[in-house]
Amino acid sequence: MVYDKREYMKEYYKSNRDKINENRREYYKSNKDKISENRKEYYLSNKDKISENVKKYKQTEKGKKVNTIKNWKFNGVVHPDFNALYEKYLNTKNCELCDVELTQDRYNTKTTRCLDHDHETGLFRNILCNSCNVKRR
Repeated sequence: MVYDKREYMKEYYKSNRDKINENRREYYKSNKDKISENRKEYYLSNKDKISENVKKYKQTEKGKKVNTIKNWKFNGVVHPDFNALYEKYLNTKNCELCDVELTQDRYNTKTTRCLDHDHETGLFRNILCNSCNVKRR
């Protein structure tokens, strides 16, 4: 029998999850200031590296998705499944009101793709061009 430490640790964690998590909580409570100080120190000494990694992450597909959904939520959009909404947003090629072909521009133009939502309830309505979205407010 070959001893695989990784497999052993997985099994150990599964069978002792509650105990391990309780120990972690206790450790954090009793060392909160020290942990906070270490994190702050690490951040200050690695600020440029962290910033560069965040910038790289935001350029990945997953980073773009996470950032877009975060912005929708910040702007008050309400939807039961943001993953499905994001897929619809990416796959909608034409405005759902005027049927103009949508573009994904860095700056807003008349044809830039927009997520339309009711500003009172926050509920998603349509994927529109910027021109229709502005008229609909």
